[in-house]
Amino acid sequence: MTQTVELPLWLFLLILVFAAVTLASHFLFPSVRWFFRRRLERAVKRLNTRLQRPIQPFKLARRHDMIQRLIYDPQVGQAVQAHARETGVPEAVAFEQARRFAREIVPSFSAVAYFSIAIRMARMLSNAFYNVRLSYMDEKALKDIDPDATVVFVMNHRSNMDYVLVTYLAARQSALSYAVGEWARVWPLSRLIRAMGAYFIRRKSGSELYRQVLACYVRHATEAGVTQAMFPEGGLSLTGALGRPKLGLLKYIIDATVPAGRDVVFVPVALNYDRVLEDTILTKAALGNERRFRAKIGVIAWWILKQVGRRLVGRYERFGVASVRYGQPISLQAFRADHEENLMTDLARDLMEGIAEAIPLVPGAAACWIVREKGEISQTDAVALIDHLQQHNGYSVPMDRQTIESGIQQLVDRRILKREDGKLSSSGQRVDLLDYYAASAPLGGKQFDAALAKENSAAAGS
Repeated sequence: MTQTVELPLWLFLLILVFAAVTLASHFLFPSVRWFFRRRLERAVKRLNTRLQRPIQPFKLARRHDMIQRLIYDPQVGQAVQAHARETGVPEAVAFEQARRFAREIVPSFSAVAYFSIAIRMARMLSNAFYNVRLSYMDEKALKDIDPDATVVFVMNHRSNMDYVLVTYLAARQSALSYAVGEWARVWPLSRLIRAMGAYFIRRKSGSELYRQVLACYVRHATEAGVTQAMFPEGGLSLTGALGRPKLGLLKYIIDATVPAGRDVVFVPVALNYDRVLEDTILTKAALGNERRFRAKIGVIAWWILKQVGRRLVGRYERFGVASVRYGQPISLQAFRADHEENLMTDLARDLMEGIAEAIPLVPGAAACWIVREKGEISQTDAVALIDHLQQHNGYSVPMDRQTIESGIQQLVDRRILKREDGKLSSSGQRVDLLDYYAASAPLGGKQFDAALAKENSAAAGS
């Protein structure tokens, strides 16, 4: 027992490494994790006192625990058995497929990443690119939502900036859990998006097992009261107008509720832009047979470098107004009582109508609409007409005429409109973009004609 044992140096070093790893994993790491976990819990507790809707414990659970809870749920268990019978594979193989789906879907929310990094980046990018406007159709109704209800923001999808803009504007309300598509499953972007609490979905998956795993996750999140955000159109609008809703996620949320349980309140959120950053890509995609579009990373990188260069030489200008408006909330419990037979389709229709009613007017879209309807109009009359229209569109603080003129100037600079002798008309060069922005203007024919008649009579009287 007391004799000397000789070991090669490499073996001795290897033993030291294993001993250090064992010490760290069994004693040091648990203590460090406990220390940081306690600090995080205290920070979240302080943060919840400032949020209108506190972060739910479900959202703060460890990702491994959420995955285990998901794959051992009876709903997923039945789906695994059904998948095994239909495909002829062993249940163990089907179970591993369900586990992979769960790992793909479940986020790994970090309050630090969301509120210390993501919110600050969202605020910086939003204000760097746009003159941001926020308005409400009924602010009191939003404040009066039951604190125990699950809130789901339902939004139209104009740009990938939608995520950034709404995250920034909703920072005082809660941490949003987005449903994001395959475009975001690119490392390292996927890690950041998971840390922000977003969950990935395959929009065209033909696997019933996958759909059941996704439905189970949505049910858990809805039952736990997690504040969610969804784009019912399922993708970016290629025409500028609202698209038809996809019913998948909406069905999962409805199925996750019972009449006597926690209420779900849907809040329509409408977005509109003077300039959509991806407008050229979207209008080109609209001409093809395939809805999906691809932007080359080199093109994106060059665009970013160009904007940075313009800022450095003092020639940078923001892309006009980005406007967000919250619509009238819809309680699922109240809606269910009156629409039991066709609950899902009626709710989808009313949500899209709520978004349409809430779409804010922005100068660029309004100018394109006016030029498309009138053919030619003086800029003075166009500015006056837009100023009149916005007052009927629900702005508590109307945009000044300088903001309106800046929106029109941007269209002229991009050769969407042309200006000759003080008159605005289509340039004829970018008709696709003219139609794209005109389609996003929340103006009906009667509203436009009434406003134009009133403006003309006022001009004649003066």
